[in-house]
Amino acid sequence: MARILAIDYGKIRTGIAITDELQIIASGLTTVDTKKIFSFLTEYLKNESVELFVVGEPKQMNNTASESAQIINIFIEKLGLTFPKIPIKRIDERFTSKMAFQSMIDSGLKKQQRKNKALIDEISATIILQSYLSQKN
Repeated sequence: MARILAIDYGKIRTGIAITDELQIIASGLTTVDTKKIFSFLTEYLKNESVELFVVGEPKQMNNTASESAQIINIFIEKLGLTFPKIPIKRIDERFTSKMAFQSMIDSGLKKQQRKNKALIDEISATIILQSYLSQKN
């Protein structure tokens, strides 16, 4: 079975999470400079089998698209053209950054460590992926 890869796309950084091969556990993989996301994915896919991309879908509280939705839609279009054999699933990403920050507090990370925005993005991608896995099952 191939893995599922989740993407928390941002203007500056993009968080990446991945499942195990049985698609049971979501784990943070890394955070990538957004300018390098396609080169990262190309290299990653040379070594790992991925059957699905899960991309966060930013929404406002009233369920309408957020300001960042336009840049994410452009990214998704390019993602589909670059990797046409891998389907893309969108998952609501409201509150993932807050949940990521809270999980850092709950796990005992010190204040200085919680300022690491790259880690927040990676944890957010993991939460997006876990949300997908929960909905799937």
